Amino acid sequence: MSRGPHLLIDAGNSRIKWALVTQDGSRLHAGAMDHVHEDAGQPDAATGPDEWSALPRPGGAWISNVAGASVGERLGTLIDAHWPGLPRTVVRACAQQCGVTNSYAMPDALGSDRWAGMIGARAAYPGEPLLIATLGTATTLEALRADGTFVGGMIAPGFTLMMRSLGEHTAQLPVVAGGIADAPHPGIAFATDTRRSISAGCALAQAALIERAWADLQDAWKMPVRLVVSGGAAAEVTAALKVPHTRHDALVLAGLALIAAQS
Repeated sequence: MSRGPHLLIDAGNSRIKWALVTQDGSRLHAGAMDHVHEDAGQPDAATGPDEWSALPRPGGAWISNVAGASVGERLGTLIDAHWPGLPRTVVRACAQQCGVTNSYAMPDALGSDRWAGMIGARAAYPGEPLLIATLGTATTLEALRADGTFVGGMIAPGFTLMMRSLGEHTAQLPVVAGGIADAPHPGIAFATDTRRSISAGCALAQAALIERAWADLQDAWKMPVRLVVSGGAAAEVTAALKVPHTRHDALVLAGLALIAAQS
């Protein structure tokens, strides 16, 4: 068992979140950083957040990386620059862990972020059936029974990706990279300009997917299901949701803390 606090890293497709926690999961420090891109004239390895220089040496690092091998290599270089030789674990989904059972046909094919997020959600809402909606580069849905069985999920283009694809693949529509905060009548926005029309249409498309999945799951399970929402586009999409939901923006890090503690 490692000694010292646990360094947790959630490397998603858009950003990298991190936290330093005690062995019982209490958070000491946390932050986020952007990906480093060589084509932007930045160095080959991430310089990392300034806070890391002042942190105590962790006992080990637990990493969920869905952003690819190059990001994994840069994270390794960053960790070694601050704490040479630090033990690290790259988390992967498995058949069973921390009270969650994986029903994927190939358990390790499930994304590590989705796996850690379900572990975090089960711990946050124990004994409840859950639908977990994560609104990032992709929108993912996970159905988790009250006993911790992950029965399956859905993956769709994320809110921002959906908007961007319209601009990139149509001749007369602009590329919209984010939500339009001042769109009229959030949730039922028949807009009077093209950018707001795109933002409103894509937000409602995301909300409709989630609402349909939530309703179908409750019908199938014959019981109330807690809808848990997280991710970078949660603010825009939850403004369009018309069903009860719970916001939780640290599910992956919470799950990584539990995985680290168990190890």
